[in-house]
Parts: sequence; C-alpha cells; structure tokens
Amino acid sequence: MVGNLAVLATAVKCSSHLKPPDLLSVNLAVTDLGMAVTMYPLAIASAWNHAWIGGEPTCLYYALMGFFFGVASMMTLTTMAVIRYLVTSTTTSNRNTIKKKLVYILITGIWLYSLMWAIFPLIGWGHYGPEPFGISCTIAWAEFQNSSSGSSFIISMFVLCTLVPATTIITCYSRIAWRLHKAYQEIQNYDKIPNAAKVERKLTLMAILVSCGFLLAWTPYAIVSFWSMFQSSASIPPFVSLLPCLFAKSSTAFNPLIYYAFSKTFRQKVKQLKCCCGWRIHFSQSETSGENPAVSVIWTGRDNIQVSSVSKPTNKTQTSSTVTQ
Repeated sequence: MVGNLAVLATAVKCSSHLKPPDLLSVNLAVTDLGMAVTMYPLAIASAWNHAWIGGEPTCLYYALMGFFFGVASMMTLTTMAVIRYLVTSTTTSNRNTIKKKLVYILITGIWLYSLMWAIFPLIGWGHYGPEPFGISCTIAWAEFQNSSSGSSFIISMFVLCTLVPATTIITCYSRIAWRLHKAYQEIQNYDKIPNAAKVERKLTLMAILVSCGFLLAWTPYAIVSFWSMFQSSASIPPFVSLLPCLFAKSSTAFNPLIYYAFSKTFRQKVKQLKCCCGWRIHFSQSETSGENPAVSVIWTGRDNIQVSSVSKPTNKTQTSSTVTQ
C-alpha cells in the first residue's frame, strides 16, 4: 500500500508532465492498490481466525475483487507491452502519435473487460468458491470436471485472460529486446555509445521486469490451480496450496520497488514526498569533481529523455545546478 500510494502521489504531483505510456503505469498502481485494500484485510483476519470470516457473501466478494483486479493488472501489462513495442518501432517524427485520449480509452476498456469477466460467475457462467486451505476464495477450479458451465468458463478465461495476454507480452518484449540488441551492436562500431542507447536499454529492462514479476508471481498459483482442476483438492496439502497463493499476492509490492530501483526521477520525487511529510533529506553529489561536472540521464518516457547536469562550483559554498524536469 505504501509503495503504490507513493507511485500515485508522484503521478498526481507530476500530472502535467505525464506522457501517455506513463498513464498505464499509474493504472497498474491503481490495480495493485485496489487488490491490497479490498482483499488483504479480510484474508488476514481470516488467517488469524483460522477459518474464513463472513461465510458465502464475503467469499464471493473476495473472489470477485481478486479476479477483477487480477484481470485488470494482466490487461494493463499487455497494453503496456503493445504500446511500448509500437513506440519503439516508429520513427522519431511519429513517436507522439499515441495521444492521452487513446490511452484513456484503452484504460476504460481494460476496466470494462475486467468487470465483465468478474461478473460472469455471478450470473451463472463459472463459479467462485473457497481455496483448499480455507482462508481465501477464488474461481472454483474443481468445477472444471463437475459442470459444463465451469469448464467452458475456465477454458475461455485461460485463453482470453492468461494465454493470449502472456503470449503478447513475451512476443512484444522479445522483439523490443532483439531490436535494441541489434542497434547496440551497430552503435559499438562507433566511438562511444550515447546515453540515449543506455537509457533505452534500462527502460526496456524495467518494463520487462514489471511484466516478468507479475507472471512469475502468479505461475506457481496457476500450476496448483490447474492441478486442482484434474485432481481432487484433497490431494493437495493446505501448506502446498497456501504458499503459491501468498506468493501471487506479493506481486502488488514488486512494481514500486522496480520503479524505485530503475527510475532516478521516481526516487527524487519520493524523497520530495518525504520532505513534505517533515522528514529531513540530505542530497549529496556523487562522482563529481570541480573540474569534471557530472552529467546523468533521467528517463520519464520513450520519447522524453531528460538531462540533468551539475556545473562547476564558483566557490566552496555555492553550487549551481540545472535539472530539466
């Protein structure tokens, strides 16, 4: 909650500088925060109680929220991958063709698509039910063999909400990585690799880590779920079914850590947020000298490479700095 709130607070503070692709990162933070707020308190209370609290109504609510925000996260990551691929594939003159209005339409479509799939089990196509360990609820995977409605829903959901999005993400980032690899090899034939190339590789790595973090976190849970589709849930020890579920829920905490590690701008904004909270932050110069001013690249988007420089001090107490924000 703290990490994703920091992402949203930074986005609000820099709303006028957000690029269209950045809006998808904000939307991903909303999905992660929504999952943490709507689901985790109830699951934690049930864990302390050693049994599910509230009966069937709260079970349906928990499963609905989990499936709703889970599909929204997956589709947001898929849209991010496609837009990133389109941006990196276009020429410099056409990089601004992706407008905020289009991204807003895509985000609206993501939420409507997720809501549609989350409502289906409530109206009779598919089912929600408790997990085998009894302190969580999700899609009733065991209904795959018990009813045609459950089996058709699970197959459709797997194809349209998991297989196709995951394949799209892997394909887009694989092509981006290959394109950057070829470009990097060509650049090596020249005198020096420009900072823009380094920034592009760092950007791609950050985007890949965000998607891989989500996919890897949910893969163990998917394996256990598929096992329960074809085997009785009684054959799965509660401890074995619990750990993948907890690991999947941890995906909501990965993205803010990745942003903090790879985005210098985000780190600076988080420090400013700390200052607003009354914490005293000391900024120090690193790798700088009086004769050689340091120059660093701050990335906030594929088409928005910004440079900050620290110039040579005019005296011992005065340092002039210029930060393009």
